[in-house]
Amino acid sequence: MNDLLIHNVEEKLNKESAGTTGSKEKAMMSAVKSALVSFCKQESEFAQAIIESKQSFKECMTAVAKDCGNSISDLEAYRRAVQFYFPGADIEFKMTIDLCASVSNKEKEPVSISLMDLL
Repeated sequence: MNDLLIHNVEEKLNKESAGTTGSKEKAMMSAVKSALVSFCKQESEFAQAIIESKQSFKECMTAVAKDCGNSISDLEAYRRAVQFYFPGADIEFKMTIDLCASVSNKEKEPVSISLMDLL
């Protein structure tokens, strides 16, 4: 992945997040920004779409918060942000259950991951 492209995306999102005023938008902004950067690292075409967008990250956050009521799942917030910059795109999230984790993990070192690692 082109590090300069990712740097430019981060710079653009940081610059365009200034002046965000809504409480919902402010609450979600950091996590959404991190998810978008993560997606850009996966797909350079998505990164290019953000760079070339005439719409700002502030406008993106307004679209994400629109009609969300009192809450919105992280997954839905990320989906709305992705579709703001790349209409027709979607995100996937996979969770699995391990019923024997307590037995099988006794010999393993504990692993700590965040939601962003899963995306």
